[in-house]
Amino acid sequence: MKTKISPQTKREVLQHVRNRYQEAIKSENSRILDEFVALTKCHRKHAIRLLTAMDAAKPETPSSSRRIYAEAVREALTILWEAADRICGKRLKTILPRFLDSMERHQHLSLDPAIRKLVLAVSAATIDRLLAPVRTGASQRKKRPRATKPSRHVPIRTFADWKEPEPGFLEIDFVSHGGSSMQGVFLWSLVATDVSSGWTEMIPLVAA
Repeated sequence: MKTKISPQTKREVLQHVRNRYQEAIKSENSRILDEFVALTKCHRKHAIRLLTAMDAAKPETPSSSRRIYAEAVREALTILWEAADRICGKRLKTILPRFLDSMERHQHLSLDPAIRKLVLAVSAATIDRLLAPVRTGASQRKKRPRATKPSRHVPIRTFADWKEPEPGFLEIDFVSHGGSSMQGVFLWSLVATDVSSGWTEMIPLVAA
């Protein structure tokens, strides 16, 4: 029955055999190499590279583990990014500690402690890099259409153009929150603001 040695044992054997291999005469190297290959089950060419290396053997960190962690961090950041209305990496990094606490407190997200630590440690630039493929695939906001000829005659006033109006003059917004599709159930928000006092009323309306 074949017995597989542990990585730690393999490193110890390599350190011992490497010294013998590099100090032995050429006629003995083949026998030492055969013994090492039989014990560690390494490919012969790989074994030669290990035995002829000058530096001591370093613990191997599988690249697959790094990829798994990177993907887990990307998935967590994607959930947080979507919940934060797809803000940029710099803004997401700023709110991340409190936002993540809130998401976990309300049971919208549950992270492994190691992944949570990596998510909190990630930089704004790395957030943008990890989310780049997600942003590319996400539906983009539609550009505002150019003003038509009739709409050019409708006066648009900013807060500085009201000239102290009396109470009762309202700014009203009616906004759809269905994204790029009008199908399914989603919310509309009706917001009315009194320009003079700043009093605001907000009403959510369900569209089905």
